[in-house]
Amino acid sequence: MNRLSTVKMASPSRVVLLACGSFNPVTNMHLRMFEVARDHLHKTGRYTVIGGIISPVNDGYAKKGLLSCKHRIAMCRLAINSSEWLKIDPWESEQDAWQETVKVLRHHQAVLDAKYISDSVNGNKPRRTDISPIQFSSIAKRTRRGKSSQVQQHLDSNDANNGNVTATDDGYFSQINSPEFERPVQLLLLCGADMLESFAVPGLWKDEDIEEIVGKFGLVVISRAGSDAHKFIYESDVLTRLENHIEIVTEWIPNEISSTRIRRALKRGNSVKYLIPDPVITYIRSHKLYLQEEEKQ
Repeated sequence: MNRLSTVKMASPSRVVLLACGSFNPVTNMHLRMFEVARDHLHKTGRYTVIGGIISPVNDGYAKKGLLSCKHRIAMCRLAINSSEWLKIDPWESEQDAWQETVKVLRHHQAVLDAKYISDSVNGNKPRRTDISPIQFSSIAKRTRRGKSSQVQQHLDSNDANNGNVTATDDGYFSQINSPEFERPVQLLLLCGADMLESFAVPGLWKDEDIEEIVGKFGLVVISRAGSDAHKFIYESDVLTRLENHIEIVTEWIPNEISSTRIRRALKRGNSVKYLIPDPVITYIRSHKLYLQEEEKQ
């Protein structure tokens, strides 16, 4: 039984899914992960997924063959054009340098806190049944009156950018970062089993980052049939201790689409139709992308 199973069935926890990655290019598999995760979480009766965020990595990640964020963001926006609950957020890619995953999580949780907690301060806290699946997409900087404008000022501060949104002038905000604080909307990191397994790679992740990513935010892991995410968790002391914060979702419909294979097919002049969205294919062709994998455009 995981952490969120302790939430009362009559009051499901509202969550937003965040996926970080290169999206080079975005594929149908990336989009399917969101759908599969949402279906699973809703069927548990413990969650209401009110939105999903795709956050393309900063150009500073310097991975071989990584296109500029200008192209990757444009393709992602085209890919989700028909979705009513997904959004592309360029914050990570717009920073001066590559950002660690935990910092991206802090930022987006701070934005959600500022939106929904400030609504509570104003007496506008919506009932759970009034939350639209696309309401979260309106979360953005805007002028507010009274106490909520103070919250926005904190969001604009350096502390807010590090995820430390606090307001000493109001009791609603004095304990935001305490373990006991229950957020109106919780951010969960959506990832594949390969990311979970990467936690065991020496030197790749800071121990304290793993603790915060899993323990403070939580993971929704899409595990393919045949893989054993539960076994990997069992073999990790840290993940075993935090396993109540990990939701394992098995994708029973095989989906082996990878951006690496898509780039290889494009470089060789092969068709990628039905593997990535048609508008993305059109964009790639019009900008002559991925003709050479190592080319930085």
